[in-house]
Amino acid sequence: MKDEKDTAKEVHEETEIIEEVEDDKLDKKKEKKKSEKQKLTEEIETLKLENLRLNEKSLRAIADAENFKKRMLTERDNEKKYSNQYLIEELLPALDQLKLIVNLEVEDPNLKNYLIGFKMISDQIFNILEKDGLKQIITKDQKFDPKYHYATEKQSDKSKEEHIILATTQTGYMYKERIIRPAMVIVNEWSDENGNNK
Repeated sequence: MKDEKDTAKEVHEETEIIEEVEDDKLDKKKEKKKSEKQKLTEEIETLKLENLRLNEKSLRAIADAENFKKRMLTERDNEKKYSNQYLIEELLPALDQLKLIVNLEVEDPNLKNYLIGFKMISDQIFNILEKDGLKQIITKDQKFDPKYHYATEKQSDKSKEEHIILATTQTGYMYKERIIRPAMVIVNEWSDENGNNK
């Protein structure tokens, strides 16, 4: 009977040892699973941050592409809108000369008739250019504005308002919203220096 008790005790002890070993194995497995879970959680967080960064980067790239597209469309529209500007700028000096010639006062009736014909041609050319967007900068009875006018001379006339344009020496033009040539003007200035033509 002793042997059976000893045997039972030994079996019991062995069972406890086996259970302890198995518990240790389970604890290690749990720890391993826990550390793996923690690693996976950290990896997931890292991937989430990377995903957010890449998403932000792609959104920025899309916005840059849209802005570039808008800028290119605006530039293309401006190119179309102002495509004739260079030609008009090149023609203006010749058209100024034509305008001067057709407005000459002459006595000879034949020459007068020729000038009337040339004036009609000049008016037609300016009408075509005005339809395309050419506008003369108005200077008569206007205050001097450096955006539209270029002062070539200053004179003093106390009977007129200061900074008013007294005369135009060269006509200025705008093409649509752009100034292609400022008007050359003589400006009224009341300073004491100006009275002595300084």
